[in-house]
Amino acid sequence: MPITETFCPYPECQERFSADLPAGRTKTTCPACGRHITARLAAVFSTLEREQEKRKRMGVANVNESAKCGNGYVERFVAVVEDVRSLFNVGAIFRTADGAGMDKIYMCGITGAPPRKEIEKVSLGAENTVNWEWRFGCVEILRELKERGFNIVALEKTENSQPLTQLLAEGKISKPLCLVVGNEVSGVSAEALALSDIVADLPMKGMKESLNVSVAFGIAAYALSEKT
Repeated sequence: MPITETFCPYPECQERFSADLPAGRTKTTCPACGRHITARLAAVFSTLEREQEKRKRMGVANVNESAKCGNGYVERFVAVVEDVRSLFNVGAIFRTADGAGMDKIYMCGITGAPPRKEIEKVSLGAENTVNWEWRFGCVEILRELKERGFNIVALEKTENSQPLTQLLAEGKISKPLCLVVGNEVSGVSAEALALSDIVADLPMKGMKESLNVSVAFGIAAYALSEKT
């Protein structure tokens, strides 16, 4: 296995270390703080830092909160979109979020942020009707939302996950809530799962193990919108 340089995503740690890991995102343990984390190439995030500096020089903001604001406006339904590589998937998520009445999308990691023509081609302007914000990682976002009383619901199939329909029928999910979706291949990160209150799944009845992230997001977003 190749030696991969990675780092701990927890702000209070951020230890950089090398590990024998297979290609791609995989779970490992931080040697400094002992937390289970998802390993990511440190080089990728160095590239992201340069991209954010470029956006800053060009005057491109990492946040747009003009779509929904004003006196008495309170966020109740938001999403965290973590490490979603395809900009077309991001565009589809924006359009679905608008349709499901979401208040805000937090994008983090390699998830692309507007303005991008690939996003706009699919979102059809929804990036202007749903508030959004880009952050470096999910830990800070999820901690802030938990402090504000949000229920964090990760959409991922794990040994301990439960069907979303069952959780809704039993009244175990309520607003304010945050729906977390992750990478197209490896799913929601270890750190996001650790910070989630509930891990929900969409049962697969065919041969495939998962849905496209934007499709899964749409099913969950509408179910949560209607049943909470």
